[in-house]
Amino acid sequence: MPLREMREARVLENKRYGLEILNKLDLERKPICVKFSYLKPEGFEKLDIKSRLCEFVSVAQKMDKQFYIDKENEDCYGKKVLGMEDFPSFAESGLIGPELKIFQEPRANARLYFYVPRLRPGMVNYVIFSPIDKLSFDPDLLIVTANVSQAEIILRAMSYSTGEPWVSIHSFVLGCAWLFVYPFISGKVNYVVSGMTFGSKVVKEPPEGYIIISIPYDWIPVITKNLREMTWSLPSYEGKETHFKIFEEILRKYGKYGQP
Repeated sequence: MPLREMREARVLENKRYGLEILNKLDLERKPICVKFSYLKPEGFEKLDIKSRLCEFVSVAQKMDKQFYIDKENEDCYGKKVLGMEDFPSFAESGLIGPELKIFQEPRANARLYFYVPRLRPGMVNYVIFSPIDKLSFDPDLLIVTANVSQAEIILRAMSYSTGEPWVSIHSFVLGCAWLFVYPFISGKVNYVVSGMTFGSKVVKEPPEGYIIISIPYDWIPVITKNLREMTWSLPSYEGKETHFKIFEEILRKYGKYGQP
């Protein structure tokens, strides 16, 4: 099948995922899809700028187009958590953190490297980014930048049919590992608050207070399906009095079954 037809087929497939439902959230910033690749991507533009891995989400949002990067584009430690380069021994020994006043001693910084997720060396050579309305590939990750109310709806969609708990896990440094690598290898949805990691405090992009949700590929159809099905603004959100009335009705309906 020619490349163009393959990409058009991918667009149709992604429409079946129901990603267009995210447009109804009225997000300030477009959701960005990410794809890891060992092989050089065909039919995509290679970006000609250098930046941090975490910033390329904002770059894709601002440029509003598809592109890919390799290790030459990444000028922080993102290429190391992606397995494109090894961490230098002085970093793993914990010498950087105390110099930056982040950690008390090297031992505290060194401990970080035993649990920060990273991809196996040589596994990924390229990373493709795309706004959802330009998407022409099957994404590995869907990264959504949301306010609190929007994030609540997305995370509730995750647990709506599954009961899955909402868990945010990250470290103060190497925050990119928890948005790009952890969801990919664990299969778990993760979220962080902008301004709560060292990198986001330094670059101030996005500004403080956004909830950044990273959704691995196997959760994307679950969340989009539930977004189409569930009630977004719950009746109880109208206020305490409304909630108490609703809850009293529930107790009258089912409370007798719990009596001895």
